[in-house]
Amino acid sequence: MSTCAKVSRDLEEPLAGTAATARTWLLVEQPGPWGAKALTSSHLDPALGRALEQAAEGTGVRIALIRRPGRHADCHTVAERQVYAAHTTPGNVWLHKATTSDPERLLELDFTELGKGLPGTFDTTLDGAPHTGDPLALVCTNGKRDRCCALLGRPLAAELAASGVDGIWEVTHLGGHRFSPTLLVLPFGYAYGRAEAHAVKEILQGVREGRVVTEGCRGSSAWERPGQAAELAVRTAAQEDAAGALSVVRTEGSAPRWEVTVAHTDGRHWLVTVAQGAALPPRPESCGSALGSPARMDVMAVRELSRTAVAHSAGH
Repeated sequence: MSTCAKVSRDLEEPLAGTAATARTWLLVEQPGPWGAKALTSSHLDPALGRALEQAAEGTGVRIALIRRPGRHADCHTVAERQVYAAHTTPGNVWLHKATTSDPERLLELDFTELGKGLPGTFDTTLDGAPHTGDPLALVCTNGKRDRCCALLGRPLAAELAASGVDGIWEVTHLGGHRFSPTLLVLPFGYAYGRAEAHAVKEILQGVREGRVVTEGCRGSSAWERPGQAAELAVRTAAQEDAAGALSVVRTEGSAPRWEVTVAHTDGRHWLVTVAQGAALPPRPESCGSALGSPARMDVMAVRELSRTAVAHSAGH
């Protein structure tokens, strides 16, 4: 039986520019089974799930449920849950954590502020504080969304946890099941596809050292898809792996072609041409779905700008 992940891998569909977009992530521990729509089809109160979805809408905050790897006891009551908030925009990257016995308190958060990268209400409402432990590796295992995430994601999460890697969580839908196993690494917010345990360990070691591993990387959730592809292309061209070094400062144009300006903290700038193509031949975007031609982000050109060109465009 062919799965969407196997077809995507066999066709060598590119990973760059396929990450979910979220400036800020809010992660809420919810053990037990998850349905296809995680916030309203798990043991979290569906009314609370709907209210959280509405509160986050349009704020740049994306909410996901997390649980520890392994077998899931189907328990309906949770005494204490871990909650994390992470902001992924370079220059203001942070990861805070809290525990709560009352998930209703999440509705008291100021989602607009969180989306702007201000952790204040998270800390005051939930008694949160900066996370000082290992980086988080969130492996998508939402099998009700797509069986590849269960078939490929759960064994990866279990293997990493069993080998003593800290910070491993299973997470609900991260988008792009056909790139399973997929994971998101926080605080920096880079997503990866077709991940294997040894690679995840290298990625996490990089995060501890403030480096971004570009191998298997889908992009940073801080940027829209053309920006994700452009930033990774500049990392490769400039051989730059420092986590906070690059920012997408301007994206001009619209599908199927964009001009993306990527800036380095040292003052260098690049202009990257990104074109949207269709992944051919048609393939299922998820298991059981009809054949489609998912959009792919192709980098056509990477050009370093002179200081004068940068000053000139800034003057406009």
